[in-house]
Amino acid sequence: MGDHSPKPPAAQGSAQSGSIEAFLEKARGVTESASRGRLIFALDATMSRQPTWNMAQSIQGEMFRTTAAQGGLDVQLVYFRGFGECRASRFVSGGEGLGALMSRISCRGGRTQIGKVLRHALDESRAARVGALVYIGDAMEERVDSLAAAAGELGLLGVKTFMFQEGQDAATQHAYREIARLTGGAYATFDATAPRRLAELLAAAAAYAVGGRLELERRADEGEGAARLLLSQIGRG
Repeated sequence: MGDHSPKPPAAQGSAQSGSIEAFLEKARGVTESASRGRLIFALDATMSRQPTWNMAQSIQGEMFRTTAAQGGLDVQLVYFRGFGECRASRFVSGGEGLGALMSRISCRGGRTQIGKVLRHALDESRAARVGALVYIGDAMEERVDSLAAAAGELGLLGVKTFMFQEGQDAATQHAYREIARLTGGAYATFDATAPRRLAELLAAAAAYAVGGRLELERRADEGEGAARLLLSQIGRG
């Protein structure tokens, strides 16, 4: 003869609670995966950079394509050139809009203004969450020590910086690596004759801006070299 005694109320409540928690966790995951990311796309627009500017303009759409299934990406263009000129665009939500902005800008002589880029990223991230900062350049004409505080603050705010260097200049590499380290981000090099490499790096950084470390891990597991490279460097914060 079976035991017909009532089940303890606590056990039933616990099961119910577990089901609700599981549902809420799943709902949170759906919301997060479908949320739009924000990325600051910063470039050196001094005189020698025109060929790379043109290349970046032609491949920037990869950032939007690679994140479309994750919920999409909004990108703000930041550039510096000339004598103290450093400007930021509005956030745009597609490659066509970003490409149009870039097509109206020509490179001019001047020195690097990476400090202004970092401070601008700080201001933006304090106003609303920024998923990542991407910087493309080939030089460093500022004291790295003077940039450390801003880079460290970005790291504290969780804004990882992806420093992509054209060429192999050793002093520039040291500076870019240090900025990436202080923000918990990553560093990589590319060659202007191989645009596919830069496109893959941009796609991986954009994927991080929208989906975080888990998305980079997924892409790395699928064999994406750029995702593996960035993942091997970024902090867990």
